[in-house]
This record gives sequence, C-alpha cells and structure tokens, in this order.
Amino acid sequence: MKPFGERYVTAAQAVSRIKSGDRVVIGHAVGEPSHLVEAMVAGAAQYRDVEVVHMVAMGKCGYAKPEMASHFRHNAIFAGAGTRQAIEEGRADYTPCFFFQVPRLFEKDLPMDVALVQVTPPDARGICSLGVSADYTAAAVRQAKLVIAQVNDRMPYTYGDTEISADEIDLFVEHAAPVIELAPPQIGQVEQAIGRNCAAIIQDGDTLQLGIGAIPDAVLLCLKDKKNLGIHSEMFSDGVVELVEAGVITNRKKSLHPGKLVATFLMGTKRLYDFVDRNPEVLMQSVDYVNHPLIASQNDNLVSINSCVQVDLMGQVASESIGFRQISGVGGQVDFVRASALSKGGRSIIAMPSSTKGISKIVPLLDEGAAVTTSRNDVDYVVTEYGAAKLKGKSLRRRAEALIEIAHPDFRKALISEWERRFAASWAAR
Repeated sequence: MKPFGERYVTAAQAVSRIKSGDRVVIGHAVGEPSHLVEAMVAGAAQYRDVEVVHMVAMGKCGYAKPEMASHFRHNAIFAGAGTRQAIEEGRADYTPCFFFQVPRLFEKDLPMDVALVQVTPPDARGICSLGVSADYTAAAVRQAKLVIAQVNDRMPYTYGDTEISADEIDLFVEHAAPVIELAPPQIGQVEQAIGRNCAAIIQDGDTLQLGIGAIPDAVLLCLKDKKNLGIHSEMFSDGVVELVEAGVITNRKKSLHPGKLVATFLMGTKRLYDFVDRNPEVLMQSVDYVNHPLIASQNDNLVSINSCVQVDLMGQVASESIGFRQISGVGGQVDFVRASALSKGGRSIIAMPSSTKGISKIVPLLDEGAAVTTSRNDVDYVVTEYGAAKLKGKSLRRRAEALIEIAHPDFRKALISEWERRFAASWAAR
C-alpha cells in the first residue's frame, strides 16, 4: 500500500474538488501539470467563472478557448502562444507584476483557492520535489487552500525550495509523462554576431543571468574562452550544461552561493533534466529570493542579458507588447536589470537583432500603446549585431547617437533625421 494512500485519487476525482468561482493557480512553465489541467478542462461543465492564473503556459490552454468562456476566465501574468489571442479578444485578462513579486501578489492581492502542481513521488521521508519549478509554484503549495499534485516519476528531483513535505499536498494523482521539452532554437548569423558582441562585455569570473531563446544560447556559444563564470538566473537551459561540462562555468567566483547553479525554474531538453536530477550543485529557490534585486545583487559582477521588442532613441525598452497587443510579460527582466545596477561591478545588457521582417527595432518612438518594460533610467547596454551601445551615464543626445550607430544601416538615415529634428538646433546653439 502506498504511503498517503487515501490521498491518491484519479484526476477527475481531484478536479471535482474545484468549485465555481475558485481561483486556480497552475504550476509554471514546463512544470505545468498538464494531466490535471486537461482533466479540469474536460470537466468544464461542472464549473462557472473559475479564474485560471499562471505565467508561462506550455500545455494546450484549453481553458482559454472561446467555447470555455462561461466556465473559465484566464488571468495571465505572462502571455504566451496559447493565451495571447484570448487576451487580445478580451476573453482573458493580463495582470502586470514583476516576477519576484508574484508570490506576494498571490498572498495579498490574488489569494488562491486551488494550486495544481507537479511533483516527484514522495520519498521515504515523505518529501517530494517540484523539480523544474520553484518560482511561484513553491509559494502556491504553501498558500493555496487546496493543493492537488500530479505525481510524475519522470520529474527530476532538485534541491532547495522545490522540496516540499507530502503533508502539504491534499490530493495526489499519479500520471507519468515526459517533462515538457523545449527544442533548442535555431542560431543564425545575426544571433552569432549578437552573441560575440555580448561576450565582449562579459569578463572572467562574472555571474550571469540569461533568458531563453536564440540570443542567450548564442551568447553561451561565444563564452567558451572565458573562465570561472557563475550562474544566478531566473532560469537556465541546455547551453549552461554544455559550459559546465566544458569547465567554463564553475561558480567558484560567486560571492553568493559559491559552487552552486542558482535558478528559480528550468526549461530545456531531457539532457538538462537529467543533468539537474539529484545534482547537489543545482540550487532551486523561490522567485522572491532568486529574482529579488537586493538578493541577486549580492553577486558581484552580475551580468544580466535579456531581449526586447523595441528600443527608442531615449533608451526606453519595450519587451512585452507590440503596440497594444500583449505578447509576453515583464518576467524577470527588470528584476535583474536593477540587480545588476546594484551589484558591485554589475552590467545589464538588452540584446536584440537590429531589425525584424524589414522593420527597425531601434525607433524614434515606441509604438502607440507599447508598454515601457525597462525605463530609460535603468537601461545600461543595448547590443545588436552591429555593436554595443553603452547608454548609462549618457545624455539623451549622446544615447541617441550611440543607438543609431548600432541600428541596421537601412534605417540609419531616417534615425539621423529624427536626431537632427530633436537635437541639431540645441547642439548648434552651443
């Protein structure tokens, strides 16, 4: 007989405990308990006005379909491919929040009724691991009135805030399935050039925060000649594993948690999940610790690398919307930009291609409706395939000049005309 056997139920039995009007928080990213979510959607007829809250969604997002509008309303803290249309059409909501503050958001402003999470089977001590997802998921376990866990023996066991007592879980649903994998992105010549320009800013012994995608992966590929790099990042993927195995990332020079790869969630392939499984060098902590600027900044020489949609000539960065259309969220970008600014020797980088689909990403003004993610007061370096522009400490005139120098050549003439309109008269009057 299984320990805690009376709490082992079917998925349908578990989600029948959800009530109309409940707020349901779903585990984050590849830690999403897809089997439970799909069971909840399959039982939609028993609910009305259930609020479904999470950040990055990796599953089918059935609750966000038009036909589910009377049963579920999605409240996104980060818009994704499966939820953008619902937000755009007004069938779902978007709530802005810095990533490090999400656990507090659930505690104070959006108290949760139900948490759906995914864990390893309980061990002999009665301890489960949330595996790839500490972030807000650990807080959800501790704050929700009802905790339902998908027990997956394929989930890697990680150490830190991911470790929870089985006593904190109300219902267990056994369902083994591969952890959702994220295919490595395609890295082209533009990304390689951006990677080289970012790598030139990174020094031996730096501690890195990287996002996910072609640009962070390209940066990692360009760091193979560096020494004693460290990781303190909201997430990491397969590229970090490669540099650990190559001896480039050692974490020896970190001033906070030396010797440890620190993250709050993970996304990648089975190679990554096998690497982190019961690896004592991997420390998974809640996002209100990992991403808190006052904590992360305790790493000397912290370098954050993030991407964006647009940068205007003042240095304002839009990373989460295209005009009025919400396409993602603030995530941890500002958390780490500010942590890097507070770090002794820290630097922050906003890296992006100079253009996309024939449109410049360096613009005179952000698109109408675009949210400013990283303010002009916070931005440090902006990097494209044409170079690196150091903006911190520069006047509006000088930062516009620096940005024009790294813009795509096809758009520099128009940007220079804008510079002349704004600054030429005042410059000539000197």
